[in-house]
Amino acid sequence: MNGTRTRRGYKAAAAAGAGFALLLAGCSGGGGGDDDSTAEPSADCADFESYGDLSGKTISIYAGIVAPEDQPYIDSFKPFEDCTGATVDYQADKQFEQQILVRAEAGNPPDIAIVPQPGLLAQLVGTGTVVAAGEGTAANVDEFWDPAWKEYGSVDGTFYAAPSGASVKSLVWYSPAQFEENGWEIPTTLDDLQALSDDIAGTGIRPWCAGIASDAATGWPVTDWMEDMMLRTAGPEVFDQWIAHEIPFNAAEPTAALDAVGGYLKNDEYVNGGFGDVTSIASTAFQDAGLPILDGQCALHRQASFYAANWPEGTEVAEDGDVFAFYLPSETADDRPVLGAGEFVTLFADRPEVQALAEFWSSDTWANIKAQASSELTGGGWITANTGLDQENLVNPIDILSADIILDENAVFRFDGSDRIPAAANSAFWKEATAWITGQSTSDTLDKIEAAWPAS
Repeated sequence: MNGTRTRRGYKAAAAAGAGFALLLAGCSGGGGGDDDSTAEPSADCADFESYGDLSGKTISIYAGIVAPEDQPYIDSFKPFEDCTGATVDYQADKQFEQQILVRAEAGNPPDIAIVPQPGLLAQLVGTGTVVAAGEGTAANVDEFWDPAWKEYGSVDGTFYAAPSGASVKSLVWYSPAQFEENGWEIPTTLDDLQALSDDIAGTGIRPWCAGIASDAATGWPVTDWMEDMMLRTAGPEVFDQWIAHEIPFNAAEPTAALDAVGGYLKNDEYVNGGFGDVTSIASTAFQDAGLPILDGQCALHRQASFYAANWPEGTEVAEDGDVFAFYLPSETADDRPVLGAGEFVTLFADRPEVQALAEFWSSDTWANIKAQASSELTGGGWITANTGLDQENLVNPIDILSADIILDENAVFRFDGSDRIPAAANSAFWKEATAWITGQSTSDTLDKIEAAWPAS
C-alpha cells in the first residue's frame, strides 16, 4: 500500500533546472510542433530517429498521478513529441485504480496506463486487453533494471509492463539534532536498532511513534513493518515463498517476523510517543504519525520515502535539517534487503507510436529527463530503479538517499508484498493487523489471514 501522497510542502535543495530546459530546447525543431522552419533537427533528436516520423499520431496515457506531480510526467514526454511529431495526451484521475479496470473490461482502455501494483497489472492482463512489451522495451529493461523488476512486470511468464518510478519503504525517520544532542548513532544492524531503542527509552522518551489509521485501508503500515522484518529475519527467498503462498501465511517464519515487529510496536515502553499507549496506534492517522519527532516526543518513525511530503510546510528534510531518514538495517551491516514499490507502464495498444513511446519511457534517457523535470518543477519526490539514472539530476535529499539505497549494487529489492497477494488476503491482512495492534495475538492474527487466502 503506497498511502496518500499528499504534498504538504517541504524545503527542497536548489533546483537543477538548466539541464532540463536545455534538453527541451535541444529537441525543438523535430517532427512535431508548429515551426515551419526548414532547419535541421538538433543533434539531440538523433536519439529519437529510430522511432520514425510519427506526425499526426496521438498516444493517450491514463494515470492516478495528479497535479502537481503530473507536470513532470507531461514535460518528460516533450522531447519525444518534438522530435517525432507525435502528441501525448496525458490524463489523470484520483479514481484511477477503480476506473482503469472498468475501462479495460468495457473495451475502452487508454493506449497506456501507469499501473502502481503488480497485482493490478495481473488483473488487467486477465481482461485480455493488455499488450505485451516490445523488443526494444524488453532490451532496455534487461539493460537498466535488476531482473526482479522485469518479473514484477510479467504475468504467467510474459513480459507486459516496464517499470518506471520507484519508492523505498525501508526507512526510519529521525531528528538529526535530537540524535546529536543525545549522542545517538545511526544503527547499522538490527541489534544496534534494538540497543538504540533501549537507550532512547532510558531517557524517558518513547523511542517510536506510529499510526496505522487510513480509512478503509487502516492497518496497512503494519503490513509494511512485517514485510520489512520478513526480509531481514527470514531472507528474500523465504519472503518470495510467503508472498506466493508456497508456505502458509502463518508459518514459523512469518510468525517470528510479526513477533519481531511486536517487540517494537506492542512494547509499552517503546510506543506511542506523543499519542498514548499501544492501542493509540490504531486510531492515529498514518499521515500524522511521525510528527511528534519535531517536538521531541518520540525519536523514530518507520515509514516510506514518500513520507517526506507529510511533514508540515517549512520543515527542512535533510541530513542536517529538522528531520531526515536512515536505512532500516538488517541482521548484518552487509545485508541490504530493500522493501519498496513502483509503477509499471502498461500498454493496451500495439500501434507503432505506442510501442515507440513505451520504448523511450523505459530508457535511461527518459529516466534522466524525468528526474530533471521533477527536480525543477516540484522540488523532487521522484526516483527510479533504472541504473542509468544520473543521481546528479536529483536535488531532494530524500530522493538522493533513496536512490543510494535502491541502486546500491548489494541491494536485494522486493516489491511490497501486500500489493502482490490476492485482494481477499490483503484485506484480511489490513483488518487483522489492526486487531493485532489492539490486542489480538500473533497466532490468531496470522491464522485468520491464512484462512482468508483464496482456495485458487
